[in-house]
Amino acid sequence: MSAFPHAHYLKGAHKPSQFVADLGREVAFAGRSNSGKSSAINAIVQRHGLAKTSKTPGLTQLINFFELEDGVRLVDLPGYGYAKVPRPLREHWRGLLDTYFRERNSLAALFLIMDARRPMSETDWQMLAFARACGRAAHLLLTKADKLSRNEAASTLARVRREVGEQATAQLFSATKKTGVDEARKALRRYLAAKEPGDGGAVAGPD
Repeated sequence: MSAFPHAHYLKGAHKPSQFVADLGREVAFAGRSNSGKSSAINAIVQRHGLAKTSKTPGLTQLINFFELEDGVRLVDLPGYGYAKVPRPLREHWRGLLDTYFRERNSLAALFLIMDARRPMSETDWQMLAFARACGRAAHLLLTKADKLSRNEAASTLARVRREVGEQATAQLFSATKKTGVDEARKALRRYLAAKEPGDGGAVAGPD
């Protein structure tokens, strides 16, 4: 049984005028093109294939809106940091994301997805800055944690938490092993239920 049995794709937006109506609440998911973002979304929602996965990085080229429940959405942002994407397209994405973060009143929080083996790249910090600038909470998923030993994973999580401080909460995650899936789902529901944008409270990941 899916955690969101009525979850479905709404539309993809190439420009701000194509965004869905700015009503209700939504949480955005962002991450580098090889971070496992689509797999994380599918694991959290418990819906195989909701977000399209591919062995080719950079598949998500639009801002994709999914309705989880009435008036509640998940937003899949374009993957970033993929060198083969042409510069004009990268610049277009940056402008599109800037408009989304600045003008989207229904945005409650950002889930920032990153490979636990290579966390907090320059572009990850830029995305965190987007969220901070518009006063939105951020929750970090350190994916592919199963690729690290227990000690390596714990050390990485501790380091990331130190680096981001109060800017974001963080947790370990593995779509393959289901590590941290329940915790991430609880965080998502908490942000979607919060009364004010960004008012999700501190949601700590698993130790």
